[in-house]
Amino acid sequence: MQENVKRNYEAAKAQYAEHGIDVDQSLKQLAQIKISMHCWQGDDVRGFLNRDQDLTGGISVTGNYPGAARTPAELRADLEKALSLIPGKHKVNLHAIYVDTDEKVELDRLEPKHFRRWVDWAKEQGLGLDFNPTCFSHEKSSDGFTLSHPDPEIRRFWIDHCKASRKISAYFGEQLGQTCVTNVWVPDGFKDTPVDRMAPRQRLKESLDEIFAEELNPAYHLDAVESKLFGIGSEAYVVGSHEFYMGYGIRNNKLICLDAGHFHPTEVISNKLSSLALFADGILLHVSRPMRWDSDHVVVMDDELLAIGQELVRGDLLGKTHIGLDFFDASINRVAAWVIGTRNTIKALLRAMLEPVDLLRKAELEGDYTTRLAIAEEFKSYPFGAVWDYYCEQQGVPVREQWLAEVKAYEQEVLLKRG
Repeated sequence: MQENVKRNYEAAKAQYAEHGIDVDQSLKQLAQIKISMHCWQGDDVRGFLNRDQDLTGGISVTGNYPGAARTPAELRADLEKALSLIPGKHKVNLHAIYVDTDEKVELDRLEPKHFRRWVDWAKEQGLGLDFNPTCFSHEKSSDGFTLSHPDPEIRRFWIDHCKASRKISAYFGEQLGQTCVTNVWVPDGFKDTPVDRMAPRQRLKESLDEIFAEELNPAYHLDAVESKLFGIGSEAYVVGSHEFYMGYGIRNNKLICLDAGHFHPTEVISNKLSSLALFADGILLHVSRPMRWDSDHVVVMDDELLAIGQELVRGDLLGKTHIGLDFFDASINRVAAWVIGTRNTIKALLRAMLEPVDLLRKAELEGDYTTRLAIAEEFKSYPFGAVWDYYCEQQGVPVREQWLAEVKAYEQEVLLKRG
């Protein structure tokens, strides 16, 4: 270990210890947290099933940075490079369109065997897998409706796809010994104001009821449902609103997914966690960075990311919250995007763990808001960076910006040769 990293860490540890913070214990706790890193950053949400299909469902990726993955093998290589630069052991989140098979198969006919190569790879890497049915960028979703479609045949296609996805999820969990979270999000909605808001939601509820009818072992598989405020092409009305899925999830014991970009621009998901945790069996997070709208920018260390970390730690919610990422930026090196976003998410959790929560809570309870504000502000300049450097070195990944040189070398040696 670099002598300066160790020295700085010991000094920082002593400083935090003055407030009763056990830094070593915090790092042990941090090492147990798995971030679900989304595969779709690596190829701009194209997938491998219908690769020439235009992106639809409000999905849009801008930029033309060279080196996007073109095959499952290339995507896995890029994921390996990114994960080698991120401390801890984590999970990879797959969409159904990232199937790896030589067989021609449609979404509603997918089976576990079509993802065997992904499972073999995850075993080799010591990773978990999460999953998502892909209810967009398909000819049967071209009019903006899937599980709430008025045509029963189209609705049947998407129901069968979601059923198949749940079985694939259970297979992942059984094979890897880690619970697989499968998240259902659909883009259904109207561009302009509808006359009938009830009927599509009734159809969506009935579709979900059928999809979730089969009980699966929660040790291997968990269901989640994800809302959205609006999207491109569904500006006026989204069938699966927050109210719809919050009610559905609580009544039916499903995880409720909060995506950082799926609410009004002035709303934040950090403020929702404590309320939802009181009633929901569990929470799934899609950590992203909306810029004026659901634009899915790479996660940076901004106020909302820090607030999410603080709420999870202060409210003791890490045990019931699954943390995933959801952004896609084709204007920068895609491997670097993964590394920046995932390292920042872990940093935010660590910073929250290094707060004197008991002291702050005591001051608040006693009405001493001066102390609460003063201590919270002073801790913003405590030597968190020294602890982070030590953790990275302890985990065998580059310290600070040293990782960027590895990504640049990988770009020259691998990405730019893809054409």
